[in-house]
Formats: sequence, structure tokens, C-alpha cells
Amino acid sequence: MPLSMVSQGDDFLIKKINGKEEVRRFLENLGFVAGAQVSVISEISGNVIVQIKDSRVAISKEMAQKIIV
Repeated sequence: MPLSMVSQGDDFLIKKINGKEEVRRFLENLGFVAGAQVSVISEISGNVIVQIKDSRVAISKEMAQKIIV
């Protein structure tokens, strides 16, 4: 299921990153890699703030849809 569809406060493991190579590389540089634990902190209009690797990162709804948990 895409990260954009998960509920707030639950922890998930990233299974896969979809999208073009440049998008996958960008997300990988932010810490979004397969096997990493991610938690949704808040959601506003589909855009999400997530906790990953001791950091909080805001990503758009389109980016969140490319992250499969």
C-alpha cells in the first residue's frame, strides 16, 4: 500500500520505491530505502510529514504514492 494511504502514528517498513530513476535516487538520499522504518507524523491535504531515520521529512502526495509499505 502507498505511504499516502497509511494512518498517522503507525510504524511501517518500506518494501519498495516506485518511479523514475531520478525520483528513486532523490528519495534514497532522504533515507527512503527498502527495509527502512517510517512513521507518518501528520497529513495535510495529502502531503505528509514522516519520521525516518531520526529525521522528519515533508513530502508531497505524489512522492508518498511512490513509497510502498
